[in-house]
Amino acid sequence: MSGVWAAFGWLTVFRVPGSASARGVLPWAPLVGLVLGDLASLTGWLGARHASPLVGAVLAVALLAWLTRGLHLDGLADTADGLGPLSASGTSGRERALAVMRAGDVGPFGVATLVLTLLLQVACLAQLLALDGGWLALWTAVVAARLSMARCGLPGVPVAAGSSLGAAVAGTVSRVWWTGCAVAAVACVLATAWWLGDLGQGARLVGAAVLGLAAGELLHRRARARLGGVNGDVMGAAGEVTTTAVLLAAAVLLPLS
Repeated sequence: MSGVWAAFGWLTVFRVPGSASARGVLPWAPLVGLVLGDLASLTGWLGARHASPLVGAVLAVALLAWLTRGLHLDGLADTADGLGPLSASGTSGRERALAVMRAGDVGPFGVATLVLTLLLQVACLAQLLALDGGWLALWTAVVAARLSMARCGLPGVPVAAGSSLGAAVAGTVSRVWWTGCAVAAVACVLATAWWLGDLGQGARLVGAAVLGLAAGELLHRRARARLGGVNGDVMGAAGEVTTTAVLLAAAVLLPLS
């Protein structure tokens, strides 16, 4: 159970025993996503039911930010600052990008990325919560985001220079384990959609999740090319990019059902 406690201790606001080591964080990240997805989707559904879909969307996104201590959003802003405004390549460009990401402040590119990402998440989620069973899209997005983060721990993924967290979690996620978690997540989405009486919606959400994971993969590849590997900021950014992409894809696809 030490890996489970580590995952919740590092990836959430919860303080649990045995979470000092980061070694077991990424294998259990999808489980963390399941719990966070439950809490956020319930909050969004209640807000939409008793106030409005927009209120539910804001509450759900705010709850996720609080439950994760804003770490993934901070990683998104730092990664945007490090990758976005730089055009130089090679060793000097890599060192500069890493230095920008390690700086304590957030630059204008990071701020703009953070604000626009949150606005897009709220806008898409507000549309989804207006649909029957639309809350399932948020659950799917949150779990897919943790699958994208766990992908950083697969064997062979390089670590950015100076990243102690990246070094700690490198190679801790087996391909079989990651695939099993992905299959289990798909089964949960389809089973829930069937229970809600709309299996077609479930199929569309699975498609949205695939698109979201593809967006996270693009970020992974960009980070590896620019930084030489992944670090904690890239892991957080991958989660936020995947979440946003899943919600956007679902907002486009679900009204077709």
